[in-house]
Amino acid sequence: MTTRRSQHAVWNSQSPLGRRHFLRSAVAGSLLMPGILSQLSADEVGASDPLAVKPSHFPAKAKRVIFLFMTGGVSHVDTFDPKPALTRDHGKEIQADHPEIKDRPGYERIFLKRPQWDFAPHGQCGTEVSTLFPHVSACVDEMAVIRSMHTSHSNHYNATLGMHTGSFAFSRPSIGSWMSYGLGTSNANLPGFVVIAPQQTYAGTQVYASDFLPGAHQGTLVVPGAEPVANVTPRIPASRQTAELDALTALNRQHLATREGDPLLETRLRSFETAFGMQMAVPEAFDLASEDDVTLGLYGLSREQNTGFGWQCLVARRLVERGVRFVELIDTGSSNNWDAHGDMMTHVPLAKNVDQPVAGLLRDLKQRGMLDDTLVVWTTEFGRTPFNNTADAPGREHHPWAFSSWLAGAGVRKGIVHGSTDEHGLRAVEKPVHVHDLHATILHLMGLDHERLTFRHAGRDYRLTDVHGRVVREVLA
Repeated sequence: MTTRRSQHAVWNSQSPLGRRHFLRSAVAGSLLMPGILSQLSADEVGASDPLAVKPSHFPAKAKRVIFLFMTGGVSHVDTFDPKPALTRDHGKEIQADHPEIKDRPGYERIFLKRPQWDFAPHGQCGTEVSTLFPHVSACVDEMAVIRSMHTSHSNHYNATLGMHTGSFAFSRPSIGSWMSYGLGTSNANLPGFVVIAPQQTYAGTQVYASDFLPGAHQGTLVVPGAEPVANVTPRIPASRQTAELDALTALNRQHLATREGDPLLETRLRSFETAFGMQMAVPEAFDLASEDDVTLGLYGLSREQNTGFGWQCLVARRLVERGVRFVELIDTGSSNNWDAHGDMMTHVPLAKNVDQPVAGLLRDLKQRGMLDDTLVVWTTEFGRTPFNNTADAPGREHHPWAFSSWLAGAGVRKGIVHGSTDEHGLRAVEKPVHVHDLHATILHLMGLDHERLTFRHAGRDYRLTDVHGRVVREVLA
């Protein structure tokens, strides 16, 4: 476990070293990253150390999670769910007998629309994947593909919120925040929950917010680029910084002497300790100079590259390697994503953007021996319709009744397909898996019972899966 130097830095509103003066100081400029202070809230009053390592409910298969989120709704029938009958019946009119279809303008009549890419079996297991994913398809022997996913909403905002928080209508803590709350962090110099995204996805910051959980469990957003974490590089010489920190520590001792046991104050002190540790650990974690050309090639990266999904995947491996508990990678954000209403061919560049990096991540983790205790989750918020209002419509619409996700790594059965949709990919019919079930399974692999991981708020006990969810034991090794 990485240790951190204890440096206390608080302000006294009655002293010359007020809040404004402190924030303008060189120490603040070098220590504070966006969100450190904003993550603190009155909810943390009474917490001794919200980020301390906590025991799991039972022995865990996984030590950390890399959550790959494809924004916009990936078409299951064009990627991981082959449907020969959909090709056979292309153009056939079917009954719009579901209220969600009947109530949509322009959907008085609907027609089946064939997949636009061919499928083929891959690996020793023979799992079929479309030609959109030539690199990922070569990794199917490591994967449990769930073809029977379904969700509770057809709007991007609500479905994205549900996939991240288990709530489809109200802000609730993110799965990464629940993981941090349940298990703590094993590296005090890095956040326990990190989100790497070029742009915000639907539902914005709510997908990584801690909501009513203590603010220390909120996700830290990293934006690919030259300065992925702002204001973390020291801006003054080390000797001067040490002198300032020593002076502040002396002042803080005096300040604390008159406020013994103030939990909110103690929480603020921990935030500065974390910031100091991040100053040392973050630049090293995001510096890819030590990675060899073979590793960069796995992810499709050039030597100086600091953007792209390949960069996100490699940084994710480096972060979990250094003790970060939960890393989420969002591929494109809320623009230019998988929402292919107008033209399914937009799936081509989006698949190319993630295909080699995701396969590279799996291979890199495996060759380092990390896939045995790292859980990789690939998902989207919902699927896309196997039909449209005309058979020759170039795009597909939102489809919450069926989509595909997959798991790989720690505790996951290798080379299997779980569940199925009907012959046209309309609905999950065999062994359906709801979003709540997926969450329960992820928590289980991390040693957490989704029914016992609760937080008392507003007079009731809340949990990630609310009053739902079952562990999908069929995908467990």
